[in-house]
Amino acid sequence: MKKILYGLMAVALMSACQNDDTDFSEYINGEKSSVSTIYITYNETSVDVTGDSKGYVTTNGADVTVNAENSSDSLLLVLSGSTTDGSLLVYRQQQYGIKLNGVSIKNNDGPAINNQCGKWLYLDVADGTTNTLTDGTSYTDIVVNGTTIDQKGCLFSEGQVYVKGTGKLAITGNCKHGFASDDYIVIDDNVTLNVYSSAGNGIKVNDGLWINNGNIGISVTADAARGIKCDSVVVISGGSTTISTSGDCVYDTEVQDYSSAACIKCESQFTMTAGTLKLISSGDGGKGINCAADVVFSGGELIAKTTGSNDNGKPKAIKSDTGIIVSGGSFSAYVNKSWACDNGSESEEPADHITVKGSPKTQNITKKTVEITY
Repeated sequence: MKKILYGLMAVALMSACQNDDTDFSEYINGEKSSVSTIYITYNETSVDVTGDSKGYVTTNGADVTVNAENSSDSLLLVLSGSTTDGSLLVYRQQQYGIKLNGVSIKNNDGPAINNQCGKWLYLDVADGTTNTLTDGTSYTDIVVNGTTIDQKGCLFSEGQVYVKGTGKLAITGNCKHGFASDDYIVIDDNVTLNVYSSAGNGIKVNDGLWINNGNIGISVTADAARGIKCDSVVVISGGSTTISTSGDCVYDTEVQDYSSAACIKCESQFTMTAGTLKLISSGDGGKGINCAADVVFSGGELIAKTTGSNDNGKPKAIKSDTGIIVSGGSFSAYVNKSWACDNGSESEEPADHITVKGSPKTQNITKKTVEITY
């Protein structure tokens, strides 16, 4: 029954993702006459704002607040310039776009960008640009109408985030997560996205993560932190992704057990059909993939390696609570200690810990090494 529920959830989420209007080119390229385009240029301790004909923007030094909560127009915010003590906070009820056009934002007491909109945020990383977002080591609470708003990472969104473009974006999380969404995230085009976190997870997403393309690098150093922490499905269908974790285990008093770092931790199915994925976890008990449902690999190249000790946790390259199914591509898993692949079986036979379908060209399955190519 659990597998059926996970499957239905994955289908529903994918359908929702595909049915959303994710073609934002008319906004980005200025082809839609009804778009309100606001240009925000950071000048260290101040900002220049042009195009704000409706008075959405207020500033306090280099802290920018956009309140378009009750508007129904199409909105595009174009960010450029640099600040070492600024931010962007947006209130909105309709989908809108942010174009990163060569911007560097560091906020010393909160997220660099905080999107308080529950609808789509189209995040365009402009071609040929380099963009950086950095948060502070502590956050100051923001209270609106008696309620403290969420601030869960350097780049935080209440709603879905669709990342597109061909530029470069580096996100550094010093207090909480690097990139966080309370909904789901889609990464597309040939964007270069690098996420670093010394305090929390690299990417934290609630309702699903789809990596369709791009060059993605994630590095986390905090104990028990995850490169990608997803409360639902993770789907990789292209691009090149590299994730490293170096944190050790942490004792969780609530469950009375140790929690370990992992490159990818997901609560529903992990699926990979194309692209490259390279994972290395070097801390005590670290995992490459730690999945509560099936790990389904049918194409692309996956290399997962754990090099840590097993003092408080058992390092595993690929761990699934229900099944590891391989049917195509190139699949490699390595550990120094414990199991390279663990599907929850109590068997001591390595072949019982993975399901291999079809006729691979090469197949090497031992406790510490699994290599399968088609």
